[in-house]
Amino acid sequence: MSHDSSGKRGRLWLIPLAVLGVIALGVAAVPQVAPDNVGWPIDGGDTAWMLTASALVLLMTPGLAFFYGGMVRPKNVISTMLQSFVAMGVISVLWVLVGFSLAFVESIGPEGVGIVGSPLTYLGFSGVGTETEATLAPTIPFVLFALFQLKFAIITPALVVGSLVERVRFSGYLLFIALFTLFIYAPLAHWTWHPNGFLRNMGVLDFAGGTVVHMSAGFAALAGVLVLGPRKDRGVDKPHPPANIPYVILGTGMLWFGWFGFNAGSALSASGLAASAFMTTNMASAAAMLTWLFMDGAMGRRPSAVGACIGAVVGLVAVTPAAGFVTVGSSLVIGVVAAAVCNYAVHWRHTTRWRLMTGIDDTLDVFCCHGLGGMVGMLLTGVLATTAVNADGADGLLYGGSLFGPHLLALIFVAGFAFFGSYALLLLTNWIVPLRVSSEAERQGLDLSQHAETINTGSRRVF
Repeated sequence: MSHDSSGKRGRLWLIPLAVLGVIALGVAAVPQVAPDNVGWPIDGGDTAWMLTASALVLLMTPGLAFFYGGMVRPKNVISTMLQSFVAMGVISVLWVLVGFSLAFVESIGPEGVGIVGSPLTYLGFSGVGTETEATLAPTIPFVLFALFQLKFAIITPALVVGSLVERVRFSGYLLFIALFTLFIYAPLAHWTWHPNGFLRNMGVLDFAGGTVVHMSAGFAALAGVLVLGPRKDRGVDKPHPPANIPYVILGTGMLWFGWFGFNAGSALSASGLAASAFMTTNMASAAAMLTWLFMDGAMGRRPSAVGACIGAVVGLVAVTPAAGFVTVGSSLVIGVVAAAVCNYAVHWRHTTRWRLMTGIDDTLDVFCCHGLGGMVGMLLTGVLATTAVNADGADGLLYGGSLFGPHLLALIFVAGFAFFGSYALLLLTNWIVPLRVSSEAERQGLDLSQHAETINTGSRRVF
């Protein structure tokens, strides 16, 4: 690479460096005040559990890095893992600046139909301190609630990258996940989890993020593959073999372990509800893993480690909206149904006919697993939810309730918002920073072309 091109690239990176400096100085200057609506005294048990749950959810993002990194080709392992890992940096800074305020403060919008939070209320975490907050965090420090919700915001755009790996430019990816968090994730979180959110007031139940996290990531992934197009050398006859299957297994174990914080932590207390969500999370994943293996065997394919891992993750995805609203038996049903649907979708997508007909190249099947898995979980929540588990919820179709209709309407609305909104943000990103690397960089591999590193020899960078 010439000195001129290297210098030009360096000057471009001065822009985000300057922006980060301004954010840091601005947040440091924001006065810290107590929340206006202090709740009950801090409960030590709830606080200890939520600190643990927050750490568990954060562990999921490095787990996702191993899960995704093990599935790509050796020349793209480092870039794929970094794209998951770097979300912890980008989204953390955005969350403190304005993201939490957009998602979780008083609504811009009429009573009962909140659209998004006021961005100035908790700007720079002003008012987000160690006191409780009556509406959202009545028994734990408000800053702990914000920390827990941050971990969800981190992993959601990290999920999207599985569809774009092996061809997405690192700088373009950074810009897109920032825009996605502000304009897709934060509004969805407000609609679904804030007391004034309009989906919540429609009666939609989403215990831990089936719509907010998995459906939004799945439809953003689908939009991403349409904008970027297929990889140049993806192969038509068969997919490329994974680079490191032990990485996939390790990542799955970290995800499964961390998911207990993801779902059980969403009870926001050390309680029976948390224990119930813990159990349903485990059982749905177990049932889905076995279903995936048995379906592969029944279709004449050898049961595989990668298949077992994908099945386990699909079960975790599908039970996420339902975890605190269904019985243990219902969680088994959710795992079986979700794995069956997603297994069929994944294998049909890898057929030669599909590849030639559509040209869609969702590298790691994010839409088939997270998008479809989230939709299955959301619909089955509308069928299987019961007030016998959570009296604050409502009964699903199976128990004579009316949840299914609102869930079906919300599914259609969220799918459209996440897909078309992400598509517009991807086009905007591509206009500012090209999203796709050059053909030569793609052939060379993103590890070397984007980061001057390789999995076998380490860094080629000169310090």
